[in-house]
Amino acid sequence: MRAVFVDANESLAVITERLEKPGGPKMRINRNPDIKPDDYPAVLDGAEIAVVDHTALPTDVAKKCAGLKHVVFLGTGARSYMNPEELAELGIAVHLIKGYGDTAVAESAIALMWSSARVIAQMDREMRAGNWLREDGMQLTDKTLGLVGFGGIAAEVARIALGSGMKVIAWNRSPKSHPDIEFVDLDTVLAQSDVVSIHLLLNDETRGMITRDRIAQMKKGVVLINTARGAIVDEQAMIDALNSGHIRHAGLDVYNIEPLPKDHPLTKIPNVTLSAHSAFRTPEASENLIHAAWEHCRRIVK
Repeated sequence: MRAVFVDANESLAVITERLEKPGGPKMRINRNPDIKPDDYPAVLDGAEIAVVDHTALPTDVAKKCAGLKHVVFLGTGARSYMNPEELAELGIAVHLIKGYGDTAVAESAIALMWSSARVIAQMDREMRAGNWLREDGMQLTDKTLGLVGFGGIAAEVARIALGSGMKVIAWNRSPKSHPDIEFVDLDTVLAQSDVVSIHLLLNDETRGMITRDRIAQMKKGVVLINTARGAIVDEQAMIDALNSGHIRHAGLDVYNIEPLPKDHPLTKIPNVTLSAHSAFRTPEASENLIHAAWEHCRRIVK
């Protein structure tokens, strides 16, 4: 059974080669992170396993991939790139990798929170343009952080936030408990939080879940952090709330369109701090990710 890493950047390619074990499955590495969906059939060349980092796999393209039986997606957000149910109908199983970057993403969420609260990116931009911008920041000690969704990443965010003197409340779709965290309903999280941080998988239930009405429920002057998926939030409603000042500042790592176009409205709003869907990108997380991908491939072959 053959495997192909279809869209490896150089750093992931090097880790993949290093973690290969004698006697295990063979994986061909396509060192081109910029392939297009239509390139899949040629890149796979009949291989049964596709290891995918970020390239969309439309169902009509998957139909042309002779022999493909498994997709090992490097992360949890496969639905942003493919339709697992439609692929299953073709006999193609989609495998996800959870937990590999919980600490990395949590640290990024915290970094976006602090940068947003203290307007650091905005001051940096203004100073580079020759303007001595001095903005009042939000002091986060004793403020309330509300977590929308509570999995491994949110638990790490809570650990760091509690250590910095914040109060943490959370809502999750299924009952949860965690030391020092009060679990409440979603309306309470939105209404009481000085910072709202989103930690949900994208699916049919969560797509567009943070609606215009739910944004209106948030405190005036709230800081909104999203390191989950852009489509969970009504983007235009968020932009309107940023422009009106209802949202004081947003720290975003994810967007409806990626890469974010240079003329996108979010690039023109001063009270937004943007990062390029890179919250998970640390050497430690990459090591965990590729190790887990190899383990998936070994189980599939067995």
